[in-house]
Amino acid sequence: MTLPMSDPTAWATAMNNLGMAPLGIAGQPILPDFDPALGMMTGIPPITPMMPGLGIVPPPIPPDMPVVKEIIHCKSCTLFPPNPNLPPPATRERPPGCKTVFVGGLPENGTEQIIVEVFEQCGEIIAIRKSKKNFCHIRFAEEYMVDKALYLSGYRIRLGSSTDKKDTGRLHVDFAQARDDLYEWECKQRMLAREERHRRRMEEERLRPPSPPPVVHYSDHECSIVAEKLKDDSKFSEAVQTLLTWIERGEVNRRSANNFYSMIQSANSHVRRLVNEKAAHEKDMEEAKEKFKQALSGILIQFEQIVAVYHSASKQKAWDHFTKAQRKNISVWCKQAEEIRNIHNDELMGIRREEEMEMSDDEIEETTETKETEESALVSQTEALKEENDSLRWQLDAYRNEVELLKQEQGKAHREDDPNKEQQLKLLQQALQGMQQHLLKVQEEYKRKEAELEKLKDDKLQVEKMLENLKEKESCASRLCASSQDSDYPLEKTLNSSPIKSEREALLVGIISTFLHVHPFGASIEYICSYLHRLDNKICTSDVECLMSRLQHTFKQEMTGVGASLEKRWKFCGFEGLKLT
Repeated sequence: MTLPMSDPTAWATAMNNLGMAPLGIAGQPILPDFDPALGMMTGIPPITPMMPGLGIVPPPIPPDMPVVKEIIHCKSCTLFPPNPNLPPPATRERPPGCKTVFVGGLPENGTEQIIVEVFEQCGEIIAIRKSKKNFCHIRFAEEYMVDKALYLSGYRIRLGSSTDKKDTGRLHVDFAQARDDLYEWECKQRMLAREERHRRRMEEERLRPPSPPPVVHYSDHECSIVAEKLKDDSKFSEAVQTLLTWIERGEVNRRSANNFYSMIQSANSHVRRLVNEKAAHEKDMEEAKEKFKQALSGILIQFEQIVAVYHSASKQKAWDHFTKAQRKNISVWCKQAEEIRNIHNDELMGIRREEEMEMSDDEIEETTETKETEESALVSQTEALKEENDSLRWQLDAYRNEVELLKQEQGKAHREDDPNKEQQLKLLQQALQGMQQHLLKVQEEYKRKEAELEKLKDDKLQVEKMLENLKEKESCASRLCASSQDSDYPLEKTLNSSPIKSEREALLVGIISTFLHVHPFGASIEYICSYLHRLDNKICTSDVECLMSRLQHTFKQEMTGVGASLEKRWKFCGFEGLKLT
């Protein structure tokens, strides 16, 4: 939007409508009474997306901010906005790739030129299909133009200044489903799918591991090169693979047999090197095991010292001076340290057992060298005794330290040190927080249990109602069985008329028959009782069900549905029962 700077009023109006403080070229305010909260001046209509000359998409409107629509003036007609207090006009679900809108409520005297004049502000129009019944379909060039056209839904249109009914109407704009839009959308989706497949294929090709280099064909020149590579330790793997491929291809013949034999001999010369390398790696592994065992034994020593500290702190002379929270922490730490110590001790013992088993296997295998095995066993026993002696010495040192600590505590028993109040307050606060959290958990558990109790009570009431209904059905069935035992015809006639005991029940039978006659597929007992409750609130569901079960020739109960949707429905069978009776 371009405005001449020579007209300060127009410039101020544009800045005001955009919600910015109007400023001049030098930065001074043009309008001192500008209110940024309102975003517009009194008497000046704000800019709307449908004003002539503004071919822009309407900005997103916050959901909590009401949309203010203004009067739109065209050459041949005028559009008046709807009542802002009314709800927004309803629209159908937007079809995919929708570029076509349905426009209803057009004036009877409206022409295609007027429709173009109104809706060309929304964007480029591809086609218009106008009907004789005051509606039309408009197809735009892009999808976003449909949103701008929906902005006009609810506007009242008037042709010129006429007030004739044929020159007025209320526009209703909605999404329309067109085959052309769907076809273009499907083409676009297929194009995107092709691009995605191409992108995925390129990514797979990029991540695919490279193919191994091809093996050259055998020749005297290549044979000499491979023979030199076989002598080099760094190129041995590549050369031996080439040699293997040549042999498998069948390149060995009488002429080349000597060359292949020399290459095989060169490959065999690397066996001793590989054996020496394996022995060096085994030696390194043994040294690493020994270092690991030594480090693990050192860790166990430190664990023993820590556990000894915990045990000395747990004795009564030191234990009485700790608070409850501190005692709890010390006991937990002690248990954790003992568990970790036992795990490490088991691991160390497992390593020793493995070494012993290896040594025993060596003894079985080397039956000829019995003296050396006996010496190794003695060495292992002496080492085990040394380790046991060391552990006992460490325990003795720990006990000595405990005795020294007890002596120091006895010497300092006469001194009464004031406890640190801040630490006690912190500990009390932590204890209170823990109690509050526990109380909240108990309250949540209590609420959950109470809800479960309420649910169980409701289930119990439902079960009791079902039992009452079953009892009533049993009583009705017993009465019907008793009536069937009588063989006299007059008695049968009286018994057939006996299910209806009062005039109220006769009225209920008539009302239920009429209701079920209107519902030929049947209705549930709850649906029937909800209809009867509108007439009388005192009607009981069990009474109605008992009455209908007594009239077997008038009403019948059937099961409908499958699985979880299984439902009992009552149907009217009076016409069939009349034939049977």
